[in-house]
Amino acid sequence: MSKAVTIAEAFCHILFPIIFEILMRMLEEQCVFPLPEPQDLFQASQMKFEDFQKDLRKLKKDLKACEVEAGKVYQVSSREHVQPFKENMERFTIQAKIDQEAEENSLTETHKCFLETTAYFFMKPKIGEKEVSPNVFFSIWHEFSSDFKDFWKKENKLILQERVKDAEEACRQKKGRSLYKIKPRHDSGIKAKISMKT
Repeated sequence: MSKAVTIAEAFCHILFPIIFEILMRMLEEQCVFPLPEPQDLFQASQMKFEDFQKDLRKLKKDLKACEVEAGKVYQVSSREHVQPFKENMERFTIQAKIDQEAEENSLTETHKCFLETTAYFFMKPKIGEKEVSPNVFFSIWHEFSSDFKDFWKKENKLILQERVKDAEEACRQKKGRSLYKIKPRHDSGIKAKISMKT
């Protein structure tokens, strides 16, 4: 090795790729997309409040049918065999009614919030419809989020490239100012003396 290698050169050639990889990981972790994911908005656009209401009505009907069937079992069973079935079923139906009512309240509140949100954005229902549907509302946001994500990725890439350029420039500057040098090793043992004689 005829030319001395500086610490800065060693840094640039050996450590810089490792630091670059660490920097990339850090940027990826810090850069969290600030909007809902486009796929989530697409799925939200497929919802229909009527379907949820229909499902909850069916659930309520099924729960009543379950109570009726359990009542029939209580009537035909002897006293010694009715427990713990009766106790468990009563506990189950009470909890199921509480959960079902909570889901109905949650759906009503969500629907109300949705309508308030559409009013906030001055959205009007289509002709022939009484309110703005989730499909209309979330389809617009899905398109916006998709476009925004494309631009966001490009901007992050540009920021990353700028940081890489800054790091390379810092590396070049360090390379020029380095005070320490690693000198090539000179052979001074028996082997070197023998090879010089021949």
